[in-house]
Amino acid sequence: MKLALGRKELIMNSMAKNLGIFSETLFGFAISALAYSSLFYINNWLTSELSFSLGVNWIYLPAGLRLFLTLIFGLPGAIGITLSSFLISYYGDFQHNLESCIGIGLISGFAPYLARVFVLHNIQLAPDLSDLNLPKLLLCILVYAALSAGAHQLWFTLSGLEDAGSFNHFLVMFIGDVVGSILLIAVIKYCLDKLKRLS
Repeated sequence: MKLALGRKELIMNSMAKNLGIFSETLFGFAISALAYSSLFYINNWLTSELSFSLGVNWIYLPAGLRLFLTLIFGLPGAIGITLSSFLISYYGDFQHNLESCIGIGLISGFAPYLARVFVLHNIQLAPDLSDLNLPKLLLCILVYAALSAGAHQLWFTLSGLEDAGSFNHFLVMFIGDVVGSILLIAVIKYCLDKLKRLS
């Protein structure tokens, strides 16, 4: 009888643990998808005059959020950004070109995730980000911006998009991702500092 109860407890503990992991994964996915899509449209509204070409902005705040979400949530964050970016592209400016939009979604979600993996493995950054400091964060931003801009421009060229894929497009997208990331992180830090002073 005790053995049967022990098994039952073990199964219940295992189910509770799996449910917790599933809930955490779903939370990371949902927050990432909603936050990214919201900031994309806010950025579009705020910086519409700073657009260089289709998909290329001089200031791109969602770049910082992409990096932030994948640093915090990992793979679920990347998948949430991928889905959100695909939907934004498909129902937005890319004229329902399914192949292009799938590529854009995958690059948008997985460029910051690959930057995360690269930084975790190459600059001794703890997986819980407890030792993340300004130099490591700046390196992460630069690696991410280079990966994202390079992959996007390569994909735009392979997809046959007009007015895309040149070195100028890469450079503007890189600058926009770096500036957007730094601005977003500065705003987050400012808000966190204000919250600390209030409590």
